[in-house]
Amino acid sequence: MKRVVFNQKGGVGKSSIATNLAAISASRGLRTLVIDLDPQCNSTQYLLGENAAHTQTDIRDLFEQMLGVQFKPIAADEYVHETPYENLFLIPSNPDVGDLQAKLESRHKIYKLRDALNRLDDYDAIYIDTPPAFNFFTLSALVAAERCLIPFDCDEFARQALYSLLDNVRETQIDHNESLSVEGIIVNQFQPRASLPQRMVARLTEEDLPLLKTRISSSVKMRESHDEARPLIHLAPNHKLTQEFIALFDELHP
Repeated sequence: MKRVVFNQKGGVGKSSIATNLAAISASRGLRTLVIDLDPQCNSTQYLLGENAAHTQTDIRDLFEQMLGVQFKPIAADEYVHETPYENLFLIPSNPDVGDLQAKLESRHKIYKLRDALNRLDDYDAIYIDTPPAFNFFTLSALVAAERCLIPFDCDEFARQALYSLLDNVRETQIDHNESLSVEGIIVNQFQPRASLPQRMVARLTEEDLPLLKTRISSSVKMRESHDEARPLIHLAPNHKLTQEFIALFDELHP
């Protein structure tokens, strides 16, 4: 199953959600791959820590091969790196991958990521972390994926942007990938005792948007997890936030 975690707004937790769900998937014995398409490299740093700067191949190399920049063909699995966690693998990002966007767009390479992932058929689950923009890389991920997860952080600006985001997904379904489905909207950084988040969730529920039942709380434990470059399931398996991610994973895998 290929899932893309997508939102055009930054700071909504895309990388945290993608990597923590992937880490739980791997801990359940599923061979799991994370693909980091974001030039900020947050998922790469989260999973590799200090070793993030020492990878020999990354997502930029993969896209350069699509453009024919690399003359020696490299198999798709050679871009995959092991992480310190059993069953969990990564195609790391590169801060300069955005430099290739114009060339990739002009040469109509929008289906190439899908083709590359179809050759990686020995993974039980693939999670794709996307940039905070609807650009070539995000569209490539939506074309390549089967399901889309949308983080939402209970902010009015985020709510307004959500409708445009859903329109973009629907347009991608019609034009490029009819098998793509919105698996659900993840309410992230939720504060259950605050009135604004409650009103936001109620409004989205009234509009019959596909909200997932599990809410992910705001917690300093996430920042500690980032700082130590250890997903929550390995850093603090019994913490409330970790248990929420486990509940979310189980909701996605009934």
